[in-house]
Amino acid sequence: MRTVVLYGREGCCLCDEARLVLERVRARHPFAFEQRDIDEDEALLRAYLERIPVVTIDGHEAFELSVDAARLERLMAHPEVQIAK
Repeated sequence: MRTVVLYGREGCCLCDEARLVLERVRARHPFAFEQRDIDEDEALLRAYLERIPVVTIDGHEAFELSVDAARLERLMAHPEVQIAK
């Protein structure tokens, strides 16, 4: 099972939209889902401040600023597909 991590922060409307897309796709293609608040970790804050939301799949950055639902569907349906932004 793939692991998807959403890096964002409270009050971020783009992060909320990304979470909704992730949950819709997750209903059809199950995956482990984690959320990380960048405000709770200085290194994450430095890495992602200007880019949130950032979504990784199995540790590889797949999306930033928005999540393309169709592309996420393809990645989840075909785990052999390489993850590249």
